[in-house]
Amino acid sequence: MNHFRCLIIDDEPLAQNVIESYLKNVPFIELIDKCDNAVVALELMKRQKIDLLFLDISMPFISGIEFIKTLQDRPSIILTTAHKEFAIESYELNVLDYLLKPISFSRFLKAINKLDNQAADFIKPAKDDVENDLFIYVKSDRKNLKILLGEILFIESLKDYIKIHLQNKTIITQVQISAIEQRLPDSFLRVHRSFIVAKDKITAFSQQDIEIGKHQIPIGRNYKEMVSRNFK
Repeated sequence: MNHFRCLIIDDEPLAQNVIESYLKNVPFIELIDKCDNAVVALELMKRQKIDLLFLDISMPFISGIEFIKTLQDRPSIILTTAHKEFAIESYELNVLDYLLKPISFSRFLKAINKLDNQAADFIKPAKDDVENDLFIYVKSDRKNLKILLGEILFIESLKDYIKIHLQNKTIITQVQISAIEQRLPDSFLRVHRSFIVAKDKITAFSQQDIEIGKHQIPIGRNYKEMVSRNFK
């Protein structure tokens, strides 16, 4: 399982303490800080990377729902609230889970267990004789989409998300590029910390970059030797 950096945002000290006490039993989640409103939280998130928010809905200044809508690079979010009427709206925002207070430890663990599924939003492809028949599933718009590996041009990292560039479209899913790299066959090559390319889709390359059709992809300094070995 991955390691997650966590922030608690709740204006009730007792609610903060409950989540904090539960987190002490979860070794793969590190509590970075806790605060009582979204304004302070935003400043904290600008200074350091946060992977997971425990976010109350009813707070001063701005609600948890409205705060989510302001975030461009969203971490995983578990909403915590005493009000069940916000459930439908929260799931439309694609939150990880929605916990009703008072939160039991068993319900807390059920939410936490979803983290590993979100961090690995694809299924390792079954080996097949034909490369084009290999596929992965990725989560996008709350669906599991089947993607044929033979249709992938390259994969681009967007922090905690990736953009999969296909021949006719792109798909964005929440998973780290290093995680999906481990599931891809040798026909794919990591050429930059932010890019993986399909080797058979490369149309030209130099010491600085790789061309796939109209796309120019930089070769990272730490990847030049590996790229060179693959194209000798």
